[in-house]
Amino acid sequence: MYITIDFNSDEAIYVQLCNQIIMQIATEQIREGDNLPSVREMADNIGINMHTVNKAYSILKQQGYLTLDRRKGAVISLNPDKYKAMMELQNTLRVLMAQAICKDISRDEVHDLIDVIFDEWKK
Repeated sequence: MYITIDFNSDEAIYVQLCNQIIMQIATEQIREGDNLPSVREMADNIGINMHTVNKAYSILKQQGYLTLDRRKGAVISLNPDKYKAMMELQNTLRVLMAQAICKDISRDEVHDLIDVIFDEWKK
């Protein structure tokens, strides 16, 4: 598992960690049933605080990407609640579409961009 943190980014470190783990699941670099490194090991590997890793793992658990077990640690365990995922995506897209409109990005440009990004993940 390869994680890189941009310490100069305005994005919180725990958010960067969550996003990178989600992207690795989406690209099947890590799969259902795989164990993530322990909180201590992940923190040591990427040079961040254990509490930051713990926060990221907790969020990923809440979002249905993993389970936390005292014996097995953090295990990729996808909870396919499609309705909930669609509602979360809709809320996120509302903000992104508002930003696009403010920047004069057209509907066609948004559609084209979504197609390009979706194709990157579903090769």
